[in-house]
Amino acid sequence: MSTLTIDEQVVKPQTSSSAAYRAVLFVICFFSTALGGSVSTLMSVYLPVVVKDLQGTVPTNEINAISGYINAIFIFGWAFGGFTWGVISDKMGRKKALLLAIGSYGVFTILTGLMPTWWGVLLCRFFSGFGVGGVLVTSITLVSEVWPAKSKAVIIGILSIAFPVGIFSAGLINLIVSSWRSGFLVGVIPLTLALIGALILNESENWLNYRNDIANRENPLNKLLSKNHRRELIVGSLTFGTMLIGLWAIFSWLPTWVQSLITDHDAAKERGLSMMCMGMGGLTGGFFSGWLVNLLSIRRSMVICFAVCAGMSFILFKTNTTFSTAVYVEIIILALFFGASQGVLSAYIPQLFSTGIRATATGFCFNIGRIFTATAVLFVGVLVSTLGGYGNALFIFSLVFLIGLLVVLFGHEKTEGIKQKA
Repeated sequence: MSTLTIDEQVVKPQTSSSAAYRAVLFVICFFSTALGGSVSTLMSVYLPVVVKDLQGTVPTNEINAISGYINAIFIFGWAFGGFTWGVISDKMGRKKALLLAIGSYGVFTILTGLMPTWWGVLLCRFFSGFGVGGVLVTSITLVSEVWPAKSKAVIIGILSIAFPVGIFSAGLINLIVSSWRSGFLVGVIPLTLALIGALILNESENWLNYRNDIANRENPLNKLLSKNHRRELIVGSLTFGTMLIGLWAIFSWLPTWVQSLITDHDAAKERGLSMMCMGMGGLTGGFFSGWLVNLLSIRRSMVICFAVCAGMSFILFKTNTTFSTAVYVEIIILALFFGASQGVLSAYIPQLFSTGIRATATGFCFNIGRIFTATAVLFVGVLVSTLGGYGNALFIFSLVFLIGLLVVLFGHEKTEGIKQKA
């Protein structure tokens, strides 16, 4: 196998085809993604306590505004990081991008718990999101290039459950660790994982072979914006983005909505269990998403996911005026199809693009919608009083699932039988 020279450094392609190596790669990608899910959701479950600790006793409308800023800034960081790390991955390699992104969110998660002011928390949450966004893009890209085609959809579906596992873990941490500052010390774990990965992971052979051709040194951004990829970018971005807007608006504000239904006591237990239900449902849906794709096709799977998410959002937020155990059941059903959608879309989008722009394009499709998502999460808090409560606000934003359904029905006529491009 030939030697590849990049920026005056000699890089030798290493084998990544053995089953043992793929198992190790999967474990690292799974746990780095799961930890990203924990980091993403920890602020949501601790949010009422964090705001009170940093700001003291403040009016409810001011708490809503601050909460919205903290949630929104994380998603802005996630969007920026997902796209940036995608470019870095196409330019510098999948391995470097993955490990640096893991280290990034680990460091800033630890720093979040050390911040004395909410302005410091905002800054750390932005950079935590920056790292998490990079991990989700680079891990999916690396696995999609290493895994055999016949089992790729199933493996990526299973990988997609890592994030819900993290959501579940965040709820568990909230139940076990009362101090939010101690809870954010979980950032030590991804730092350790990044160091282990630096010793045992190899670079993607697809990427090394691609970069071996001088003709492929063109800036991936230039190729991404060419008319040849315009349709895939638009359809991929709309499909993933509309699901994200509804998903993030709901689970960022779900604990606060649960609290609003309970007036006679602090709802710490109900908040934690609700997020655990969200994680359990998402975990199950993501795990079976690969088999769903193999059984029904990608397009039919996406239609079902968007339709059920739209219907369950109406049931959850428009029929519950007081808290009951039915809320847990409805959350699980909604999360089941949230999880399935993430597995289906994660298998679908990377295969729309060739090796040289795969990470950049995937990062774009995964994250352009997060800019609008962050705005939606922010405005849920700002518009609560105008829209008549958290339930109405969340339902209004969940209508975006109908837009996604229309895109799938009329924009994906060429998605059947997708094959990986060389």
